[in-house]
Amino acid sequence: MRSAKDFFAPLAVGAPAPVREIPARPSRAIHFFDPSNAKMAAKIPQMVGTVDVLLGNLEDAVKADNKVAAREGLVEIATETDFGPTQLWTRINSLDSPWVLDDLTRLVPAIGHKLDVIMVPKVQGPEDIHYIDRILAQLEAKAGLTWPILVHAILETARGVAEVEQIALASPRMQGISLGPADLAADRKMKTTRVGGGHPGYLVRQDPIDGDINSARSIFQQDLWHYTIAKMVDACAAAGIYPYYGPFGDIADVVACEDQFRNAFLLGCVGTWSLHPKQIEIANRVFSPSVEDIKHARRVVAAMGDGTGAVMLDGKMEDDASLKQCLVMVELAEQLAAIDPILKASYDAIEVDDA
Repeated sequence: MRSAKDFFAPLAVGAPAPVREIPARPSRAIHFFDPSNAKMAAKIPQMVGTVDVLLGNLEDAVKADNKVAAREGLVEIATETDFGPTQLWTRINSLDSPWVLDDLTRLVPAIGHKLDVIMVPKVQGPEDIHYIDRILAQLEAKAGLTWPILVHAILETARGVAEVEQIALASPRMQGISLGPADLAADRKMKTTRVGGGHPGYLVRQDPIDGDINSARSIFQQDLWHYTIAKMVDACAAAGIYPYYGPFGDIADVVACEDQFRNAFLLGCVGTWSLHPKQIEIANRVFSPSVEDIKHARRVVAAMGDGTGAVMLDGKMEDDASLKQCLVMVELAEQLAAIDPILKASYDAIEVDDA
């Protein structure tokens, strides 16, 4: 581990200086697309501005014989597209694959000036981030980039979850971390074949009524991923980076998808993955504070004055801790309003009642 004195020093001569604070850019939905799929690629220019992040996927879901086509397709798309307010990310192949070095050495010189974030799959520990960190610095220096490409890790292994705090702090490039439930389930030997979401077998049951275990008893389905998401959120918050939910594989079940996204939002995640355009609308709505929440937050901010003491609003006590919670919501609303005209109009129309 580098000492604190040189943690923010470039890892290659001529590489851009690492950032000291990760930009707070809205990323409610990270929409995955396969750059080797001509039909999908043709839709990308029209999606700019409708989604916070477009991610060219080079790893899972891209067949081995399409890897080169996906890589070259991403270069072509990035070269020809003005992404405006939409961020461009890519997910490279895993570090143990035969394609990852070519991913980096092709993409960074060609489109590194347009790439905001590189997502690294199956991160086991901080050494994986150190490896990517050094290579990116060398390639950035060679390409003459003036701004560092940030790195995003996916939690897809038991060891990665066990070492998530070290991963989050491994490099100043770290932008965030996503839950990768399918590979993580396999690595843990969990008995589920679902990609994210709950499972009807993971439940608690109401106690017997009058001791009769065969009587009708309520069942409450539990969240398989609650522990992992909460641990990831804490690691990211402590490191000053951003946590994301990841994929929800049942595209047709938009109701359960929305529930899962909202759970992640309430726990502290800033966004999620989108595997289908219909999930973009869900993510944009769920990961944006509601008008009612922002109205209440603004009332608390207005009533608290200098932030000390306590006030009563609607029969509830609000104090400095309440103010901090409300400022999180207000700041997020301001960031989203800057890129989303519809949200801006909704938030601007809020009238804050007198306390």
